[in-house]
Amino acid sequence: MSTTVNALLREDLRDFGGYRSARSEALSGSIWLNANESAWANASDPGAALRRYPQPQPDALRERLARLYDIAPAQLLIGRGSDEGIDLLVRAFCAPGRGRIVIAPPVFGMYAVCARLQGAEVVEVPLRDGETGLCADLPALGDAALERGASLLFLCTPGNPSGELLALDAIAALAARLRGRCLVVVDEAYLEYADAPSASTLLADHDNIAVLRTLSKAHALAAARVGCVLGTPALIEALRRCQAPYPVPQPVVDAALAALAPQALALTRSRMQAVREARARLADGLRRLPQVRRVYPLAGNFLLVRFARADAAFAALLAAGVVVRDMRALPQLGDALRISVGTAEECRRVLSVLATRHGEAAA
Repeated sequence: MSTTVNALLREDLRDFGGYRSARSEALSGSIWLNANESAWANASDPGAALRRYPQPQPDALRERLARLYDIAPAQLLIGRGSDEGIDLLVRAFCAPGRGRIVIAPPVFGMYAVCARLQGAEVVEVPLRDGETGLCADLPALGDAALERGASLLFLCTPGNPSGELLALDAIAALAARLRGRCLVVVDEAYLEYADAPSASTLLADHDNIAVLRTLSKAHALAAARVGCVLGTPALIEALRRCQAPYPVPQPVVDAALAALAPQALALTRSRMQAVREARARLADGLRRLPQVRRVYPLAGNFLLVRFARADAAFAALLAAGVVVRDMRALPQLGDALRISVGTAEECRRVLSVLATRHGEAAA
């Protein structure tokens, strides 16, 4: 087991074997009577594809995802979206009612939710709002992790909702500083939109880095719920022992394999370029509107936008049937909305509604 995983894994889980399902055993046969499954398919399942339990970690999908992320299959755990990865990390490295995580709000809310459900303390080091955007202070995050004895530090890059793209050398420096003391979790849910290298390239040199990836965003499989944790084989094995027996339903496996076929991947890559172009056009259009105070740096498939009157902008868009994310309840974002980059027509609609709303206000 790697140094950091061994040091930080909950003591009561170090010898914990987890649940061994019938599909966990490496057995072969022609008559399967070991899982108490139905002997007949359901009437709604004429191909009998759903009668058997699926593999806990489907080999074909695991190998395909490993190729996609350029790592070994033993470095990857498939779960129900990256949300399950977050939950597994917190449960494995924060004992119930104890433990601490470090986050940089405003940021994706599931880090804090999973920690609080586990009874772990959430240590906050807020993003700093400056000329370059809403930025994470990595040295201060490292200070907090060491001073408070946190076992997990969550980074989001590109940041949600900030849009900030973190430099890999800065992540590596932080991980080196925290080696053996804290696991650095790098959430890359939106990385495809940034067209940037992954923190998974740091895994060989840093045993305290975990990377979260998902097929929900760029690969357009949000309803399928397919996510991954990438890390050392020791980390993956520890998380697997904490995971529910059958996390990936067979229809989801089939959908993910189809989405990762060469032709589908080529289309996905072309659409990433289309998103980047549409994002730039939408940002330019928003900056021309008098009621827009600021549009933050562009790295995800969304824009964080400050308005002179965010309530009026939100209401105008909603009245026109355009639903955006109201961020006003989050710290530092009392005047902000988050707008996903849609199709070219959807982006034009956003700009048209806001321009019309401003004209009415001026009149």
